[in-house]
Amino acid sequence: MSDAAHQAKLPIIVTLAGMGTLALEMLAPRLLAPAFGTSQPIWAAVIGMTLLYLAIGYHIGGRWADGARGSDGDMVGRIIVWAGIATALIAPIAPPLISAARLALQSLAIGSFVGALIIALILFATPIILLAAVSPFVSRLALTVTDPAHVGRVVGRLSMFATVGSLVGTFVTALWLIPTLGTSLSFLAVAGMLIALGSWAGTTPRRALWLLLVAALVGWRLVTGPAPLAAGCVGCTVQQTIESANNTIQVATRPHPTHGMQTLLLLNEGMAVHSVANADGMQSGAAVEMLTDGGPWDYFAIAPYVLPQQNVHSIRRMAMIGSAAGTSTGQFLALHGPDAEVDAVEIDPAIVAVGRQSFGMHDSGTTGGNPNYRVHVADGRTWLAAQTGTYDIIGVDAYHQPYIPFHLTTVEFFQMAKAHLTPNGALVLNAGLGANGDIRLAQALATTMRHVFTSVFVLETASYGNWMLIGTIAHIGDGAANFAENYQAMENPALRQVMEKTNGFPFLQSDDGPMILYDDHAPVEQLVDEMIFGAIRQ
Repeated sequence: MSDAAHQAKLPIIVTLAGMGTLALEMLAPRLLAPAFGTSQPIWAAVIGMTLLYLAIGYHIGGRWADGARGSDGDMVGRIIVWAGIATALIAPIAPPLISAARLALQSLAIGSFVGALIIALILFATPIILLAAVSPFVSRLALTVTDPAHVGRVVGRLSMFATVGSLVGTFVTALWLIPTLGTSLSFLAVAGMLIALGSWAGTTPRRALWLLLVAALVGWRLVTGPAPLAAGCVGCTVQQTIESANNTIQVATRPHPTHGMQTLLLLNEGMAVHSVANADGMQSGAAVEMLTDGGPWDYFAIAPYVLPQQNVHSIRRMAMIGSAAGTSTGQFLALHGPDAEVDAVEIDPAIVAVGRQSFGMHDSGTTGGNPNYRVHVADGRTWLAAQTGTYDIIGVDAYHQPYIPFHLTTVEFFQMAKAHLTPNGALVLNAGLGANGDIRLAQALATTMRHVFTSVFVLETASYGNWMLIGTIAHIGDGAANFAENYQAMENPALRQVMEKTNGFPFLQSDDGPMILYDDHAPVEQLVDEMIFGAIRQ
């Protein structure tokens, strides 16, 4: 091949190498999510390690370029093929590591969890370092035939192509590759692209035989299916694993002594059950058979009863932010009748589809579904900001443990929610407690709510270890006395069943924690990290 022909390849090489680098960076959080979640600290770890690997790769590539092989055009192809092979090997190596980390997190074996995170991040070291080494090598090759007066122009042009490739790799991976192929096949697609690029870029076409490794791994993946994840709940059997653009979704089942078989929704690291559907309840539609025996879903409908003189006829409209597969919204309609109105907000359309398929969710988007049960695929805060109506209950259950979206925890968010409540309405927030009953996160949320709502009341769930925080516009007086009076007058058997096992107490000024959360400063990830590591030290 002539020097001119090889020089013409260089912009294409740096463009596709840049695509591969950013594709790996976008794939890394998707690979880690089932064990480590998708929080800001995980993204920080991925971005930070990627930058470290790029720095190492640029340094190594510069030394190689100035060495004996600095003018060897085949070396660039060799580097890229090595990067492709290293990328392909991530697909079979990572899944067992991720499952082990997930189990370690569930058992609070933090040493194992952190160790697995470090190992998982190291998996990306070799391909990213090698891809970073391509840029200085290509620059050296380009400059061998460049007029010194045009050095800046040539280097700038190559940097531009590398950046354009990175931009394309970011959006193609996030918007097309992952939703279409899933995580492991996306790794193999990137690996195949890199091996093909390296074979074309160098002078040894037989390196393309490494594509047989990629083909074998694709065949393995298609035959075996997605790598199985351990169930995130005791006694559960995973029935289905789905990769969406936002989450790794598990549908699991387990037997229940009263309700028969239960279906459960688990997301990502599996630290929390996000929805429960009882086989009896799905079949009968009776509210009493849809209860979860003291799980947090049961408490959204009873929250307004901390106000005086409430009944099923005075509570007609509910908005649920973080509706998942529809446990709480289904209960509300079963309790209040099909003429009640529900707006359910869930950010992940794949979770909505799972709710309709496996959890008996009969909203207006299903054939013969309830037209008053509307499901909106949107971010909860963005959706709420666009609404003009008011609700008797606004539920917030979008806190995916262990980390939570900060923008649903702040004074500004609660002010927005307050503006959408009826005068006797209630905002109800599911605040999970930490290991050994650590209340620091729940306390910060309640303290923040006290700066917005007239009254903040706490209900403790009978199971799952949660505080249900209730904020009201109205002065509720003695909320516990109101709750008791409403219970005495309650005729609905399902509501009575939940209310009779409920303990409640007002959240008073003396209970305030040291932290109020604002959009500008809501360090919830740091707080959760302190809770996790605090549990280990005990």
